[in-house]
Amino acid sequence: METAPEPNTGGKPETGGPSGSSNADTASHKPNPREAAVEALMRLAAEQPWNDIEVGDIAREAGLSLAELRDLFPSKGAVLGGLSRIIDRKVLEVDTADLADEPARERLFDVLMRRLDAMTPYKPALRRIAFALRGDVLSMLALNGVALNSHRYMLAAAGIDTEGPLGRLKLQGTVIAFARTVEVWLDDDDPALARTMAKLDREIRRGETFMERADDARRLTAPLRALGRAVLERRSRRDRTPPPAGDGEDRDPAAAI
Repeated sequence: METAPEPNTGGKPETGGPSGSSNADTASHKPNPREAAVEALMRLAAEQPWNDIEVGDIAREAGLSLAELRDLFPSKGAVLGGLSRIIDRKVLEVDTADLADEPARERLFDVLMRRLDAMTPYKPALRRIAFALRGDVLSMLALNGVALNSHRYMLAAAGIDTEGPLGRLKLQGTVIAFARTVEVWLDDDDPALARTMAKLDREIRRGETFMERADDARRLTAPLRALGRAVLERRSRRDRTPPPAGDGEDRDPAAAI
């Protein structure tokens, strides 16, 4: 455990080294505890099987107590999910104003390639994790929820709407397209990433075609959906209208109770 520094009794200002920088300046460059835990997990996952890593291992590697780690993350999977937020920030910090005049396909391609670039330092760990989680349905469902949140921001960075009737479909489609691209990327050791870029381009074009067909189907079925809503509203109004009262002679006495 580190001890508190002794007070300076020599009458001279303390310095943090030859350059005169303070210890506070050095400390300010340390990762925050959340990032430290994520980075620790990635280091461990790059060196040992995913299923062998315990939360205690993550805490020790990150220099945290178990209590501190528990305050930050409820599980090992949640720490892995925390990587997504780090990647999100790295992508979103880049100005995309120069892409404003490009087609939506090109904007999305650029944003998702930037995401892969940000993931590159963690590639060895992600390769081992992806292999370990194959067939783990519960983990994949949880990670899909994390991916939906991330890709909502990726699409926003590309200037693509995710609201409206087709927004959820568009968002989930992007998550699936990127996951398929990552499968290729994990095995693509070419610095130019030619196979990865070709796969991403195909997936985006396929998604674009699917969304166009979905939008056409939505327009074609609009009259039927409007008719269905009208029928339901008419039935609802009819159900809420009370029956006309009789003259009182044939009325069930219990109805007055």
